[in-house]
Amino acid sequence: MSAMSHEHDHHEHDHHEEHHHKETFITKYIFSIDHKMIAKQYLLTGVIMGVIGVGMSMLFRMQLAWPEESFKIFSFFLGEKMAPEGVMTNEAYLALITIHGTIMVFFVLTAALSGTFSNLLIPLQCGARDMASGLLNMISYWLFFTSSVIMVISLFVESGPASAGWTIYPPLSALPQAISGSGLGMTLWLTSMAIFIASSLLGSLNYIVTVINLRTKGMSFTRLPLTIWAFFVTAVIGVISFPVLLSAALMLLMDRSFGTSFFLSDIYIAGEVLNYQGGSPVLFEHLFWFLGHPEVYIVLLPALGITSEVIATNSRKPIFGYRAMIMSILAIAFLSTIVWGHHMFISGMNPFLGSVFTFTTLLIAIPSAVKAFNYITTLWKGNLQMNPAMLFSIGLVSTFITGGLTGIILGDSTLDINVHDTYFVVAHFHLVMGISALYGMFAGIYHWYPRMYGRMLNKNLGYVHFWVTAVCAYGVFFPMHFIGMAGLPRRYYTNTNFPLFDDLQDVNVIITMFALIGGVFQLVFLFNFFYSMFYGKKAEQNPWRSNTLEWTAPVEHIHGNWPGEIPEVHRWAYDYSKPGHDEDFVPQNVPMKPGEEVLHH
Repeated sequence: MSAMSHEHDHHEHDHHEEHHHKETFITKYIFSIDHKMIAKQYLLTGVIMGVIGVGMSMLFRMQLAWPEESFKIFSFFLGEKMAPEGVMTNEAYLALITIHGTIMVFFVLTAALSGTFSNLLIPLQCGARDMASGLLNMISYWLFFTSSVIMVISLFVESGPASAGWTIYPPLSALPQAISGSGLGMTLWLTSMAIFIASSLLGSLNYIVTVINLRTKGMSFTRLPLTIWAFFVTAVIGVISFPVLLSAALMLLMDRSFGTSFFLSDIYIAGEVLNYQGGSPVLFEHLFWFLGHPEVYIVLLPALGITSEVIATNSRKPIFGYRAMIMSILAIAFLSTIVWGHHMFISGMNPFLGSVFTFTTLLIAIPSAVKAFNYITTLWKGNLQMNPAMLFSIGLVSTFITGGLTGIILGDSTLDINVHDTYFVVAHFHLVMGISALYGMFAGIYHWYPRMYGRMLNKNLGYVHFWVTAVCAYGVFFPMHFIGMAGLPRRYYTNTNFPLFDDLQDVNVIITMFALIGGVFQLVFLFNFFYSMFYGKKAEQNPWRSNTLEWTAPVEHIHGNWPGEIPEVHRWAYDYSKPGHDEDFVPQNVPMKPGEEVLHH
């Protein structure tokens, strides 16, 4: 074994020597194979896509609050065809919610979150010079970038962008003549997603191989930070479930363009009998949700891993229940692949099968609760450092619990039927998945910004960003639970035709006001992010006094992460406030003292 590790070190050293040739602008900033640069590329692309996604939500929230009002801003952004004289059409509304959902779920919360932090942290926290394959890593990013460009191009197609909802259920999405958004826009959506999935799979395979094969000497699996466990298991879930969505997208493309009938049965449209038979739209639902539910955890687990690191560091305490946290990550990964049917309780499912999915869905509450309890007990009696990263992490614990509680209602087939496809569902998944994952992403950016850019973000702007975002997030999604229980359906561009819902209109106005304020205040974050890149305070090597290996590397970026030898690991990642040490943190590369107790994880 030692001979192997010696050979590995020797190979690593040679690999490091190779990169001393002069890099051009293109090889350093564009077609880079350095994991730190690729992480920044993912982050910047994700930020741009996030601005588009949040901008769309602000437009359709205005439509919901003031239906059939004329707004110049609608004509400016949507054009006269989709907003004649500033009044949004129902096609434009459907297109906005479809592309908003797609961008936020896949391009921001999946690619930007996992792509940024898996790339940045896996080599640095495992003690590797780089990813297992730098070239594969670069190709993965450029496929993501290409899919982002195609998705944005689909917004400018004459027949309109895809507008069958982000779940793109057939037959609406399978028949180009069904709605205007089912034309070229839908084809581009499917093409973009196919390329996106290829990017995600290449990235995931790279992460898995790097964690298994390139850990430094002494870095056993039980010494890995919980961030790496989260990214590793997320990559495994992605490899298992993303190919299923790829097959669904390709079969839907065939149904649309090549006359097959995977998802179409006997169909009549505008009195015309179409020549389809034998297919089933419910098959698409199965394929979509077989990815769709693990996708929730592909989005959530990296955010929860980041939160573990930030809370332990800023509580100055060892993370509570390290092994229980690992077991809960593994349990979530397994259970997430056998609960997809709870999205389909009203698709005519056999009631017995519904009860099976109810059972597995409620079971997933146990490992989720373990994580929530462990965060709270880590915070308990800690010496809390309330910086912006810590606030966002605590915010995540809050939204994870409040959003998760409503999941118990939606996971029960008898209760779900009453609120299915209402705003109650929108409130639930935005809190538990959308806002929680965004908080994790913000926590990660505030925490590792000095590692990425060598400068500090402005702390006061970070506080403003957190408090306004936190108040507005609850302001938007908390009232939605009530209008959902009152029966207000989702995806209707106006409810004025239903006198039953007239009393709920004021609530919609309040939600929209919070959404607009919260959306505009993200500009504070964007200003802080880009201004600090050039003018922020210079970062010291370990500004948060943290234990993990990424803070032992020099601030200036070098390809290979460490000059000379890679640090060797002697302890787990959470030796905070350990008796017998002068400082309240002990980095992983500090050897154990004679007689020093190994903390029980």
